[in-house]
Amino acid sequence: MKKIYSLLLLLCAILFLTSCNKGETYSDLKEAERDAINRFISKKGITVIDEEKFASQNETTDLDKNEFVYLNKSGVYMQIVRKGCGEKVKDGESLEILCRFSEYNIKEDVLLVRNDIPYYVVVSNTLYDYSSAPDKMSVERMGSSFTGSFVSGAMSLYHTSAAVPAGWLVPLLYVNVGRYVNDGDEIAKVRLIVPHSQGSADASASVYPCYYELTYERDY
Repeated sequence: MKKIYSLLLLLCAILFLTSCNKGETYSDLKEAERDAINRFISKKGITVIDEEKFASQNETTDLDKNEFVYLNKSGVYMQIVRKGCGEKVKDGESLEILCRFSEYNIKEDVLLVRNDIPYYVVVSNTLYDYSSAPDKMSVERMGSSFTGSFVSGAMSLYHTSAAVPAGWLVPLLYVNVGRYVNDGDEIAKVRLIVPHSQGSADASASVYPCYYELTYERDY
């Protein structure tokens, strides 16, 4: 009787572990991510356009229609709110860019970190003011590719990584990166839906997509 009882317990444990593991496969996590992105798009009333239409509109997105262009290579959805003053980053150019942003976990429906308004977070029993300064990242362009690392700011502190999410670099092909010089100048601003593969180190590890509102300003 004890043997039968032990076998039943073992069988239950195996079934339980198998059931748990079914929800943890990478394929399942990616499917959950896609579902979360689709729900977010529907909830926000976003109109998705393709790259052909984006090109025909002079690489702009219609804000009145809440358009986001889906970029096939990266899987990023991008809305250009402002093209920005100044000029695009040149091929072979290295520079430092200042960013104000908010980062929102779409899958968990939670704001993670921001520096665009007063925002305070406790990390390891220390209170941090993430709104005191913009994030600074060092960026280099080679052809149509960009590399970047954080010099300072909320993103690197919150995610404990200097790696700039690849999704943050995607818009640099389409917007200008300048500074306020004259009245009426505006720095570039975009809204992004970024899949885990183009996101922060934490997003990549945990397979969740993020929504960003993000500005770019050249640091002279």
